[in-house]
Amino acid sequence: MIISKNTVVSLHYKLQENDPGGEVIEETFGGEPLVFLYGAGNMIPEFERQLSGKQAGEAFAFGIKSNEAYGEFNPEAVVPLPIDSFMIDGKLAEDLLEIGRVIPMRDGNGNQLYGTVEQVDTQEVIVNFNHPMAGVDLYFTGIVKEVRTATESEIAHGHVHGAGGHHH
Repeated sequence: MIISKNTVVSLHYKLQENDPGGEVIEETFGGEPLVFLYGAGNMIPEFERQLSGKQAGEAFAFGIKSNEAYGEFNPEAVVPLPIDSFMIDGKLAEDLLEIGRVIPMRDGNGNQLYGTVEQVDTQEVIVNFNHPMAGVDLYFTGIVKEVRTATESEIAHGHVHGAGGHHH
């Protein structure tokens, strides 16, 4: 069976920054494979496009430019916020204000955002709302382990159930 819409794909991969000689970002070899419902919109579209038509046992190697992955780094998404934005019940939430900590926040329209604390001083906190991998070109190598037809329930829910997937 080949990878196409509404198939469940199980694969192992190594993700590196930029190219085959780049720093390893993450790897599934030696652990659990990545299992996902192809075509459900849960993966980077270019990642899925590169896997289309492959089958179990087939190796892959491809790069994805940052603008087709997590986007370009946007300097305007690095913003200063008043320190009093981090007051909870009249006390400064110091546990949230650790450099490198990712904190959930809401924008003016109530949309959930995640920001990384980059700097803290007595007046403000610099928070970076870019995706941690914004501006990074990705390079994947790996092997397809298994491809199967998704169940009606998986298609309806938009994700894989059972081993490697979601448990209800």
